[in-house]
Amino acid sequence: MTITLNNRPETFDACELSITEIMQRMNFHFKLLVVKLNGGLIDKKDYASTLVREGDDLLIIHLVSGG
Repeated sequence: MTITLNNRPETFDACELSITEIMQRMNFHFKLLVVKLNGGLIDKKDYASTLVREGDDLLIIHLVSGG
């Protein structure tokens, strides 16, 4: 499947993947994340059960704080 991940096309060898699986494949292991799928916010507790499919638009934004 091909999706848009952080405004770039990304291809995976599966018909659908959970957000958790995509983060594992992409080595996204950040503590503070905002995740949006097709414009809707996804709660952290739903990452494993939310499926991403062909043509979806996924944003995984790493928040950085500092002073």
